[in-house]
Amino acid sequence: MEKLQALFYDTLSQNPYFNAGAGLFGMGLGISILKKSAQIGNMIIRRNFTLTLEVASHDKAYPWVLSWITQKAISKNRNWLTRGAGQHLSVDTNVVRSESGRIFAEFQFIPSTGIHYLYHNNRIIKVERVRASQTLQGASTAPFESVTLTTIGRDRKLFSSLLEEARSTALSKEEGWTPVYKAVGHEWRPFGFPRRKRPLNSVVLARGVAEDLVGDLSDFLDNQEWYIKRGIPYRRGYLLYGPPGCGKSSFISAVAGHFDLSLCVLSLSEIGMSSDRLDHLLTHAPMQSIVVLEDIDVAVPGRDSLQMDSSIGSDNGKSDPLIYKFNSILNFDPFVSHVAATNPYAGMRNLTLSGLLNALDGVTSSEGRILFMTTNFIDRLDSALVRPGRVDRVVKVDLCDREQVARLFSRFYPHHSDMQEHPMAQTFASIIGDTTASAAQIQGYLLMHKERPDVALEDAEAFLTALRTHKVTR
Repeated sequence: MEKLQALFYDTLSQNPYFNAGAGLFGMGLGISILKKSAQIGNMIIRRNFTLTLEVASHDKAYPWVLSWITQKAISKNRNWLTRGAGQHLSVDTNVVRSESGRIFAEFQFIPSTGIHYLYHNNRIIKVERVRASQTLQGASTAPFESVTLTTIGRDRKLFSSLLEEARSTALSKEEGWTPVYKAVGHEWRPFGFPRRKRPLNSVVLARGVAEDLVGDLSDFLDNQEWYIKRGIPYRRGYLLYGPPGCGKSSFISAVAGHFDLSLCVLSLSEIGMSSDRLDHLLTHAPMQSIVVLEDIDVAVPGRDSLQMDSSIGSDNGKSDPLIYKFNSILNFDPFVSHVAATNPYAGMRNLTLSGLLNALDGVTSSEGRILFMTTNFIDRLDSALVRPGRVDRVVKVDLCDREQVARLFSRFYPHHSDMQEHPMAQTFASIIGDTTASAAQIQGYLLMHKERPDVALEDAEAFLTALRTHKVTR
């Protein structure tokens, strides 16, 4: 038996194929052990000696972090120790609005998706940008993205200070401006350029209306603890109603600027709006924002359609050149008005009244929310929609009274009439009268005579005639 074993071993040891195979096996085993050891070592190092922060695109801090990374790349290119960044770039288009209001674009090249290294506060930070090609966020068409930051160390204060710096940098760019968000799918996205903050005194409402609403909202914002201690849901709802063009939307914009809040504008009539989507959007609205539901009456299915006023002439005022001039400037089109009026619920498909009510004050409704709703036809709203708890204040924003007309005239010509008691402003107000014109109509008329208050006063009678004959749209 021993001789057979010795013969077997001798035969194998002298077989070149076996020796080669054994060598390859040993080499593979060694490489496998080294690779596994490296993986274990890398895992131990990452768990015990590195700090990682992942920011997903659906997180509110994601645009702040991305903007901060972009700013670092723009301001100090030496901070980027990128691998292959010279060949793989993304373009960051920065649209800038000058003090004069002109808009121009700046193009900056930054590292694209992939792995890069950033030097910040004496630390090397690994930056990995990942963009999924197919994964979608809810009903949005935007691909999922994430940014992962990794550095050596265990002190979380580095990332805390980084996030705070990113937040401060982003908010500083919005100083003096009101950000506007629109709903895209199940998320809120910035819409266009931020609007310059509108002063409250630029919106001329009836005496005391603006002051009362601003005081109420200020009291709400300053008394969160009061609501919490008494178990009252911390949210506030306002309904502004009245004829079109009287300043409802303008006032909401001015309020947002006054309290440094952003605007989240939500259209309930858009195709695809459902009860679940509305609930999700109201719950996940950006912090420190006002949610605006304009023309809330279109959210109530089954209401009678708005009918066209039969007194509107089919010639659109062309028989009177002066009246036609007013109609042209104020952009009045009876046909377009009729289409919009007779089908105010176009696009409404999946949103029900009960779904809207639950989103406003149901079990899942969010707290800390400020909601403004507007309507031109309050009589078309269901009584359940405007009950206390859903709507805390109902305010009528009506056509201008004489005092408002005089204030509007004085604002347009401050060098000609420093006070509303100026005879020219009072004369203009007496001609227009009470509840005859909206603020938008008067503003449109005065814009025709920006530097000529005398001409504005001279043509006021013709303007009033156009209003009374319904040739100028309300």
